[in-house]
Amino acid sequence: MATWVNACATTDIEAEDVIRFDHDDRTFIVVRDHEDNFYCSDGLCTHEEIHLADGLVVEATIECPKHSSIFDCRTGEVETPPACENLRSYSVRVENGRVWVEI
Repeated sequence: MATWVNACATTDIEAEDVIRFDHDDRTFIVVRDHEDNFYCSDGLCTHEEIHLADGLVVEATIECPKHSSIFDCRTGEVETPPACENLRSYSVRVENGRVWVEI
């Protein structure tokens, strides 16, 4: 059964930035896009399991720091290879300055 997890404060992430958080032996990322929307997905690239928290966020995409695969943060979909498997994305809500993720 899914549960809501307090991932971080909204002030922990600047616009077009990313933060890593770990929960139950899993790694996730929370991304804040250029329009102050927050998204969450698995934190490892599906190509070679590189931490995406070290990647570059541009608008609502994140680029893997190793081989430059780009993922849509809104959906987790791969936009450019070499990754060919989408990221799993998670529901996010913002309450009282905190980012909550449904895991």
